[in-house]
Amino acid sequence: MDEQISGIKGQMIQGVIIKKLNIIPDERGRILHMLKKEDKEFNGFGEIYFSSVYPGVIKGWHIHTKMELNYAVIAGNIKLVLYDDRENSETKGHLTEIFTGEDNYLLIKVPPLVWNGFQGFGKKEALIANCSTISHDPQEIRRLDPFSKKIPYEWGLI
Repeated sequence: MDEQISGIKGQMIQGVIIKKLNIIPDERGRILHMLKKEDKEFNGFGEIYFSSVYPGVIKGWHIHTKMELNYAVIAGNIKLVLYDDRENSETKGHLTEIFTGEDNYLLIKVPPLVWNGFQGFGKKEALIANCSTISHDPQEIRRLDPFSKKIPYEWGLI
């Protein structure tokens, strides 16, 4: 992390990057920066897609074997939870909660093989952008039920 960022609980996971993003408002609206090819976090382009989640709903768990994720929440708010289950990682077994969205606009880079899931909170649907390093490949993603005991995390009410 380049600077002190609020909204993070738990220990940072090896390879995860969290960066405060710029919002530029004027009388016409806002520009929300996310990721440029010149940014040190940029490792290539596969695709960009948007996902939404309703307040209180959980989407997770999933893990990618090759893809790096670059999340930014452009509307609403989510709690993003990361779990490091990598055998040779210095942070194996660590969990990180990141509260992000309109109230805390961040870029969150998630390396391959880090479990992640998110839960919407607040009063409106959240819209999440993901600029991934490779195109979607159903062969390189694995999923778990959000309440699986494999990941030591309890999704609570927000």
